[in-house]
Amino acid sequence: MEDAERLHKEAIIIDGHCDTILTVTGRGFMGQRPRDFFARGDTGMIDLPRLKEGGVTCQVMAAYIEDHYKPARSARRALELLDALHALVESSEELMLATRAADIEAAKAADKVAFLLSIEGGEAVEGSLALLRGFYKLGVRAMGLTWNQRNDIADGVGERSGGSGLTDFGVSVVKEMERLGMLVDVSHLSDASFWSLDKVAERPYIASHSNARALASHRRNLTDQQIEALAKKGGVIGVVFAPGFVDDNPDNVSLARLCDHIDHIKSIGGIDCVALGSDFDGYTPVPGKPVVMKDVSELPALTAELLSRGYTEEEVKKVLGGNWLRVYREVIG
Repeated sequence: MEDAERLHKEAIIIDGHCDTILTVTGRGFMGQRPRDFFARGDTGMIDLPRLKEGGVTCQVMAAYIEDHYKPARSARRALELLDALHALVESSEELMLATRAADIEAAKAADKVAFLLSIEGGEAVEGSLALLRGFYKLGVRAMGLTWNQRNDIADGVGERSGGSGLTDFGVSVVKEMERLGMLVDVSHLSDASFWSLDKVAERPYIASHSNARALASHRRNLTDQQIEALAKKGGVIGVVFAPGFVDDNPDNVSLARLCDHIDHIKSIGGIDCVALGSDFDGYTPVPGKPVVMKDVSELPALTAELLSRGYTEEEVKKVLGGNWLRVYREVIG
């Protein structure tokens, strides 16, 4: 236990995806009341005090575009959420914005929490590479090409009829993201779109919050073939804590079961491709059913579980954040 506590404190810890900004903007999300990000709360899953308790060095904050803003107001909504994220950073000495890997290392040295900004849903660019470049200038360093629906970039996992891959515009988006230094996120892509992306991608791409479909059949989990392909490109998969992604039987959900996904992804793609992508504040636990963990403050238990499974300290550090840091260094600088 002492080894786990020491290792957790030493490690750079990066969570590759959360939806927390939607719960603190004043509008609420999924029935949640708006929360004070700077006060330790008993609702929601992430706030600054609990990030510090969990030892998080960098939290990837996603600007998720809710359905009722699509398609015509997607860019506006993304700008509102990004403005709210910048406002949080500007209002606290304990927060900083990360736009490159070195910023995350600086946050660790200064005992601060870094935000890395992402967009969840390519609807936000509204068919314009100029908007994509504008989001980059605002600090966005990753974008999911779709949410679950079809858009003008690709098919999401909820699109069953077409079976199509990237559109011509989608290919241009991928190429421009790679040129700029933005991570392409495949977590919501349909299988056909995933393989279309894999053919055109020249740089590592990521699945910010997905698990292994071999262990839980959720449509957003990755097949072994997808894990292998992503790993070959040097990408990273952030394992997601949402119960439906962890096990098909809600009663079987646990931290140990999540670590089974880490084991499996490691067995297919190697230790360098697996990391964390909690999706905290992006799902609602089923009342009375088990969870992986109730909030981000419980992350040290993951370190202890991995050590108990025989992972070396170097391997644990890779899962906790080292793998994200590597791909950030390679892609965003």
